[in-house]
Amino acid sequence: MAAQGTNTTNGNGQPDNRVVFFFDIDNCLYPKSAKVHDLMADLIDQYFAKHLNLSWDDAVRLHKEYYQNYGLAIEGLVRHHEIDPLEYNAKVDDALPLDDIIKPSASLKKLLADIDKSKVKLWLFTNAYINHARRVVKLLEIEEFFEGITYCDYSQTPLVCKPSEDMFRKAMGQAGVPEGRWGDCYFVDDSYINCKKAQELGWTTAHLVEEGVKPPTTQASKYQIATLEELRTVFPELFKKGEQQQ
Repeated sequence: MAAQGTNTTNGNGQPDNRVVFFFDIDNCLYPKSAKVHDLMADLIDQYFAKHLNLSWDDAVRLHKEYYQNYGLAIEGLVRHHEIDPLEYNAKVDDALPLDDIIKPSASLKKLLADIDKSKVKLWLFTNAYINHARRVVKLLEIEEFFEGITYCDYSQTPLVCKPSEDMFRKAMGQAGVPEGRWGDCYFVDDSYINCKKAQELGWTTAHLVEEGVKPPTTQASKYQIATLEELRTVFPELFKKGEQQQ
């Protein structure tokens, strides 16, 4: 799995006309019920409280505000405070005890294997830094299915992350989608604002809202699913014949 790429030809030197299916990672390739998000939120709150000298309640409030406004707490920290994003990453994402939580899923592997790679390029698309992203994908044992990854580069300023249009353009460029071919992109993510933006830009989008999670009053995108298995039903054209619906 490459970190990034812009190859638009296949192995025979012919144009690669496959559509690209972009997958979010956290709370998408593994379930929200794994509670990784809760552990991460606690570490972020601790970071806010310590480095910004805030009370716990103020830290929680500001974390929530930045997440809602920017889609990523660290973007608010970088915009409004003198925070080193790589140091933040070391204290938060890299500090998560993922080895004890994230395990391979046979059903996820089967789902990814059943996608028709002659028609579809699979690409990871995350707001996490590359260290965390690769760590999760390795623990899930699914590196072989994806041809590349677009991530939020914490070493660059300004930070570019979903739901910024620039981040979607970056993903398209790295995955080799020709300029302006928004309709060649499929997407699944658990974030409402990310799916809403993708839909607005012309990506064919499925918002993952797990069972037990309160569904939005207004759907973020045309498709809303409760499990990744439902992708077989909403995007049957992406799967090998006979594997569309189990």
